[in-house]
Amino acid sequence: MVTEEEVEAIGRTLVDAAQPLPARFRALFTLRNLGGRAAVTWISRAFGDGSALLKHELAYCLGQMQDEAAIPVLIQVLEDTGQEPMVRHEAGEALGAIGNPDVLDILKRYAEDPVVEVAETCQLAVRRLEWLQENKQEPGASPYLSVDPAPPAEETDITELRKTLLDESRTLFDRYRAMFALRNLGGQAAVLALADGLRSGSALFRHEIGYVLGQMQDEACVPQLTATLRSRTESPMVRHECAEALGSIARPSCLETLRAFARDEERVVRESCEVALDMYEYENGAQFQYADGLCKLQASV
Repeated sequence: MVTEEEVEAIGRTLVDAAQPLPARFRALFTLRNLGGRAAVTWISRAFGDGSALLKHELAYCLGQMQDEAAIPVLIQVLEDTGQEPMVRHEAGEALGAIGNPDVLDILKRYAEDPVVEVAETCQLAVRRLEWLQENKQEPGASPYLSVDPAPPAEETDITELRKTLLDESRTLFDRYRAMFALRNLGGQAAVLALADGLRSGSALFRHEIGYVLGQMQDEACVPQLTATLRSRTESPMVRHECAEALGSIARPSCLETLRAFARDEERVVRESCEVALDMYEYENGAQFQYADGLCKLQASV
């Protein structure tokens, strides 16, 4: 059983801006895995931080925890136009992930937001909540244990799914459904179909492609992820997700790129490379788990 003091010690690492970012990320993911009201409270306290990357990840974790106690802080972050678009977007997505239809009105309001990433995210979250109501069930469990912004399509033909994925006349929700179906099918053909999505659609769509490719951890898409990270004209929100994906794939072919872009002028890209290099080390090392805040704490006692 984890004690309150242990949760507090991990929370203090998360909110301490003097700590290296990778250590704060590991503390965050430890709190996400522990769950409970105290973990939600500590994660919520870090939204005043200066790092958009960290705040984006806070919102992501609160959505994945699906704890309704996080709804008030996520609404606050979504409404705060002083927060970076990628942070507000993630708060909108998290509200959809928690799955409580009480937030539909607020999501519908922000589905008209002038910031396109925020508007598109809230449109998707509305469609996810409506889908849950229509189907009266959660989508089948993701093989990646993630709560996704859209349920996977029922189609299993990779050519058909790729067609839907890249068809800009289709709704974003349908294209996301194709994306998650391809991810769940797996294999190199699905990975390469998804990688084609890095040249398609909105920044929000491309950033989700980067996230999904990171989950799949297949080296076949390293050239496409590297090219997107290297592109100075690409949105930092997309570049950062490609950096994290390269850290998850964690093959030698990723290392040089991550080291080079750990000095990028965009803070969110720099920080993503720093976190990705830590993830690379974890994937290639003997550490038992990435979310190791509790192990470290107990080892120091």
